[in-house]
Amino acid sequence: MNRRRTGTEKETLAAAYLKKKGYTILECNYRCRYGELDIVARHENTLVIAEVKYRSSERCGDPAEAVDLRKQKKICRVTMDYLMRHPYFQGRPCRFDVIAIYGNGQIRHIEDAFLYCS
Repeated sequence: MNRRRTGTEKETLAAAYLKKKGYTILECNYRCRYGELDIVARHENTLVIAEVKYRSSERCGDPAEAVDLRKQKKICRVTMDYLMRHPYFQGRPCRFDVIAIYGNGQIRHIEDAFLYCS
């Protein structure tokens, strides 16, 4: 299986997981010139940006560790673009989550995984 198809599968799995937890999925794979957001959702009154990471084994480390400072800055920059294009969410609470998916099918949802960084 190629990486893109695997990524799409795991993002779909993560979106279904969030729906079960009561989240409303607003958009998957939001793209702009700065990059991409895996999942944009709403939970109660909060805009949630979720980054999905998958590892088939832990030989390369925990999937959540792949969301390093460089990746966080990129996510924040794309989020600013999203907010500019969707003014309804400006001024509302926003948080950044990470959804780590493991080769054995386990899902770990880390809420408030990082703060906004510029």
